[in-house]
Amino acid sequence: MEQINRIKVILAEQHRTGKWLAEAMGKNEATVSRWCTNKSQPTQVTMRKIAALLDIDVKDLLVSTK
Repeated sequence: MEQINRIKVILAEQHRTGKWLAEAMGKNEATVSRWCTNKSQPTQVTMRKIAALLDIDVKDLLVSTK
């Protein structure tokens, strides 16, 4: 499966869990798990919310194409 987002990496770097993100976003833990494993992708709006919660630039959540 192609890696598109870095949500799992950023969470690990910040010593946070998928459960924390799910609670902070008001989402199901299974949904966040699918994002973390790149089985599905959050919308652009959701990516911005995740970036805001993690206090990072939204581009840091994406795998570079270069």
